[in-house]
Amino acid sequence: MKYAIIAAGEGSRLAQEGIQKPKPLVEIGGERLIDRLMRVFMANGASEIVVICNEQMTAVKDHLAAVQERGDIPLRYLVKSTPSSMHSMWELSRWLDHEPFVLTTVDTIFREQEFATYVRDFQTLLEQGRGDGLMGVTDYIDDEKPLYVATDDSLRITGFLDSCDNPRYISGGIYGLTPGSIATLNRCIERGESRMRNFQRALVSDGLRLQAWPFSKVLDIDHASDIQKAEAFLKIED
Repeated sequence: MKYAIIAAGEGSRLAQEGIQKPKPLVEIGGERLIDRLMRVFMANGASEIVVICNEQMTAVKDHLAAVQERGDIPLRYLVKSTPSSMHSMWELSRWLDHEPFVLTTVDTIFREQEFATYVRDFQTLLEQGRGDGLMGVTDYIDDEKPLYVATDDSLRITGFLDSCDNPRYISGGIYGLTPGSIATLNRCIERGESRMRNFQRALVSDGLRLQAWPFSKVLDIDHASDIQKAEAFLKIED
């Protein structure tokens, strides 16, 4: 299985709050965000890891080049600035059209044991032909603009919503998908759409069978205070 990391954001809010490192190189518990994801992905059977970072992040590019040169991680990376995370995924899609993949952004924090179970369940879903994607969701809501996920009783996803009167889950930003999803992504780009939430809505509209997989908690690193939250959260796992 392939894994993909979108690390192309500017991290402007962190910079405004005094964090000088580019977001992918911010450390949680002494480990860089980008390195944590690559380590976890390797522990979960990565055949290849693909990453995009923006052109302003020269330190990130240099770090990825060093990892690639080291040779212990099957890494491909692309340096390109994009207008949205959906466009970043589209840039990576050249490497994602041959086998199932799990994609996330570089600042997604989750419990490693839960993630391993999620990956196994995704593989089982595909082996049994029960779906086209397994999307990580959570009932922990600590997001400025959450994307609510509507499901039926079997956790089949029926919609992605900007608002919800009685929310059960929001998107955790962890996407397990088959290569067939790339056709939907291409159509979104052709229509001039942007934002990952619009891509997710298009997956439902195109009839792809998406299941929700509940994580206990997923955190994003958008503010300096989120670093302490993430470290406290991961200490519980340790």
